[in-house]
Amino acid sequence: MALHQLIQRLLLLGADLGSGQPPPVPPPPPALAPLIDSIAAAHRTYDERAIQCGHRYRSGYWSIYILSSVAVVFAVLPLALGWDDSRHTLHPFVGLWAVAEVIVIGAVGAIYWLGHRRDWQGQWLHARTTAELTWYLPLVAPLVDFARSDGNANWYLRVFDPGQHLRAAGEVEALCMRNESMTREKLVGAWSDHAFIASYAAWTVAILESQRHYHQRVATRQHALLHRVHALNIWLFGLTGLGASIHLVMHTLWLSLITTFFPALGASLHGALAQSEAYRLNVTSERLVGELQGAIKRIRASLTTEPQNGPSSGADSTAIKTSIQAAIALILEEHQDWHMLVRPHRLPLG
Repeated sequence: MALHQLIQRLLLLGADLGSGQPPPVPPPPPALAPLIDSIAAAHRTYDERAIQCGHRYRSGYWSIYILSSVAVVFAVLPLALGWDDSRHTLHPFVGLWAVAEVIVIGAVGAIYWLGHRRDWQGQWLHARTTAELTWYLPLVAPLVDFARSDGNANWYLRVFDPGQHLRAAGEVEALCMRNESMTREKLVGAWSDHAFIASYAAWTVAILESQRHYHQRVATRQHALLHRVHALNIWLFGLTGLGASIHLVMHTLWLSLITTFFPALGASLHGALAQSEAYRLNVTSERLVGELQGAIKRIRASLTTEPQNGPSSGADSTAIKTSIQAAIALILEEHQDWHMLVRPHRLPLG
């Protein structure tokens, strides 16, 4: 478990986060199975890299904020323990707290420097974008007109407005080039095959349902995290105020520790939560839950739309293709929004 996950798990102890099991996804259409198998290893590599980079970046800035409050404790503890008094038996060791403080501050500086020099955030965003675009390639493939080429090897650029960080996705373009011949052959006549259309639509709906479930979980988790940190900060600053009031009539160094450390811890938690964009992720995910549900309804409705050639010719493939394309565009726009949301929070600014 990564550090940021451990901290958030502690903050969310006892919180009701709902069911963690996404709905089952049916098998994909047989025509898409070779493509899925072909890109599986690449997707697994990119996804594992994205998870690793994401843990490193998020644990980095949580560490910076939490260690900053720990440095405050080490600065005040010699006073609270009385070691600063030359008559105290442990006074010769008072310098140990200063050394500990320097070590903590050095750790904060090292994390800051490494995160900037190695671009932890940039690595995470690139790996996550590549993993996402690789994962959705089999969904996009049936929407590509392989009979016509506009000079773009990247399938996303043939189907969608090229704005979702696609031009920089060289790995995805290479996968498209590698699998184009096979995929073109497998999808010949697919949109005139009623079984393929029904299977493709059902598979797409199931993937969208999984995405809707994921964003529901994100919204629930971020809302609970916001509530917990807000409540904890109220207690921390309330106890700080109480300690300061008591300090007016009772002078004790332990009260000085409380009135110094509690505000520092509260500020650290608030800073880390702000950099994680918990509030905006909560709002965005709540909005996406509704939009994905609407996209799912439109795909299901398109399955019952009669084609222009008459009801005997099956569902209207144009309506189904349009509704699925709009749903995938919604997912790509969400990824674009997430990218623009996270990008300004480069680790050095933390």
